[in-house]
Amino acid sequence: MTISIDKKIDIKANYVQIINGQSVPTSETRNAVNPANLEALPAVPVATQKNLDDAVAAAKTAFETWSEVPYEERRAAVLAFADAVEAHQKEFEELLTTEQGKPIPQAQGEVIAAIEWLRGMSSIPLPEETVEDNSNRTVVTRYVPLGVVGAIIPWNFPLLLATGKIGPALLTGNVIIIKPSPFTPYGGLKLVELAQQFFPPGVVQSLTGDDSLGPWMTSHPGIDKISFTGSTTTGKLVLQSASKTLKRVTLELGGNDPAIVFPDVDIDKVAEKVAFFAFLNSGQICLNLKRIYIHESIYDEFRDALVKHVQAYTIGDGSQQGISHGPLQNAMQYERVKTFFDDIEKQGWKVAVGGKVEPSSGHFITPTIIDRPAENSRIVVEEPFGPIVPLLSWKDEKEVVARANNTKMGLGASIWCNDLAKAQSMARQMQAGTVWINDHFNLSPMAPFAGHKESGIGCEWGLNGLKAFCSVQTLFLNKKIIS
Repeated sequence: MTISIDKKIDIKANYVQIINGQSVPTSETRNAVNPANLEALPAVPVATQKNLDDAVAAAKTAFETWSEVPYEERRAAVLAFADAVEAHQKEFEELLTTEQGKPIPQAQGEVIAAIEWLRGMSSIPLPEETVEDNSNRTVVTRYVPLGVVGAIIPWNFPLLLATGKIGPALLTGNVIIIKPSPFTPYGGLKLVELAQQFFPPGVVQSLTGDDSLGPWMTSHPGIDKISFTGSTTTGKLVLQSASKTLKRVTLELGGNDPAIVFPDVDIDKVAEKVAFFAFLNSGQICLNLKRIYIHESIYDEFRDALVKHVQAYTIGDGSQQGISHGPLQNAMQYERVKTFFDDIEKQGWKVAVGGKVEPSSGHFITPTIIDRPAENSRIVVEEPFGPIVPLLSWKDEKEVVARANNTKMGLGASIWCNDLAKAQSMARQMQAGTVWINDHFNLSPMAPFAGHKESGIGCEWGLNGLKAFCSVQTLFLNKKIIS
């Protein structure tokens, strides 16, 4: 496999979709919006049904040869792609802030993670497994590629969640069609454009468009797997659509992550971290802390420490220095989060800090903490996906575990306690795919990421994530010659 390499492309202009290695224009285009100032961003294509059919046809042709490329060559291509993304790191960071809204340090963190995920997953071996070997027979388990992968990317981490699907799909011998979010299409399109220098035509393609494109992909008979990251509500629609062709599906969906804080912690230090993980990316992360349970003996002091740290945040345009929290990414999410603020007065919630949505030129909302709302209130039961969180108190360990688990979600959870044995015991009782002790949102490309209950189906990343892009094949080798 020989690929000509010129690592430099223009990240800041000419946003095109790629089908079979070539840019494909469309008669219709659309513009996304900078959420900090509501200014229109450059035009991007609106894919047609024919564009999708052409991309699938090209992908199927490419799969025939790409799936036969030796693993080490596929790995070398993925690593070279990671190097090229790194060569454009600064430009990707600026683009990410412009289209997504996150402040410069958070954009830097996402681009670095996007590169690390490509490299990290390239270091995970997926060998054949001999599960039985005796004088009569040898039994071997193999992991073979599925075919054409449709990857549907959300708007909160558009670069990391794209490379987190591209890497494992290509390493396992699949080909992939990337659909960036219509709210943040630019970085994903440029990733795929850059990828053309390292992979044969049809191996990595992109399509962008309106609300029609996702359903077209999930129901398309030529796509063998959908890897979807997004809301639980949309995930259910994806699963329903994909079931018609029995295509494989991985769903990474919403969360309602609890933090349980014990009375033995350093209050100020832990409050700073809990606030950070509650409001990171302005609350627009499936793994944000969304319910904070504080032991009653330290409740008032811990609440006051949280308020102090939140009041030190600086809200504004993420492209400016010194900004800690940017806008909500799009008008739809902005309007939804505002309904929780409407409930403050309607439900009589007590506000510890924040509490109002001030008029602005962008989708800005001040981080807000609700002080001891009712356990069955909307702010506790639902996932706002924005900068508003409830603070609750607890006394009994068994009871707080039951309360924390009393949700349809099961993505993440964290325990904050200096008694590690006690913390680990509680962590093992949590109904969540990932549980942290004295930390949160600390992920690794080497570790599987999965949701319990309505937070997802299947898993991504780690060895399990690689296997999710494969079919299992078992070989029974009879050693006795039939005569």
